[in-house]
Amino acid sequence: MLKRYPVTYLPFDLLYLDGVPLFDLPYRDRRALLDELDIGAPPYFPGDSGLLAATSEQGLEGVVAKRLDSPYRPGTRSPYWIKIKNLNVREVVIGGWKPGKGRRAGGIGSLAMGVFTERGLTYVGHVGTGFTDAALDDLHRMLRPLEVPYSPFADQVPWRNRWVRPDLVGEVAYTMWTDDQRLRHPVWRGLRPDKLPAEVTP
Repeated sequence: MLKRYPVTYLPFDLLYLDGVPLFDLPYRDRRALLDELDIGAPPYFPGDSGLLAATSEQGLEGVVAKRLDSPYRPGTRSPYWIKIKNLNVREVVIGGWKPGKGRRAGGIGSLAMGVFTERGLTYVGHVGTGFTDAALDDLHRMLRPLEVPYSPFADQVPWRNRWVRPDLVGEVAYTMWTDDQRLRHPVWRGLRPDKLPAEVTP
């Protein structure tokens, strides 16, 4: 099994040593103890301001910045550790919308996005974050007259949607393209009335 699915162990932190909990030690001390064990911990880069740009050049999502004096707090979001993402921006065509739930019930929950390829409108994911309530109301009003009974996408979309004619172009920020050609972690930025749908290509 391991030959088929090799596993690499990369320890980033040290929480116990010889049965002694290290949660309250500062990160710099926990990291020093980890490095002394010589068990393949990946490098870290204290104070390296060029690291984020380097990860962007390599197509990586970003970095996790940790304060050197930070304790380890399991199960909670800590202000001592911050995820900093490399964000890209691009246009997408709206091909449908998924009805909302909870606070968004009766309106739009997320938008089905696509780009035009040689196969036609090709699905690249859903975007459900980055909207204000006013933006969702405006989009709902604009999309209702565009509704059609069939999917405008050339490929299968893995959600039940309300389909629309692909007439509207929007802009999203995202971290990267996945291996199956989806936008990872897309965030809505607004409509792009200056763009024609046919101009939105990979």
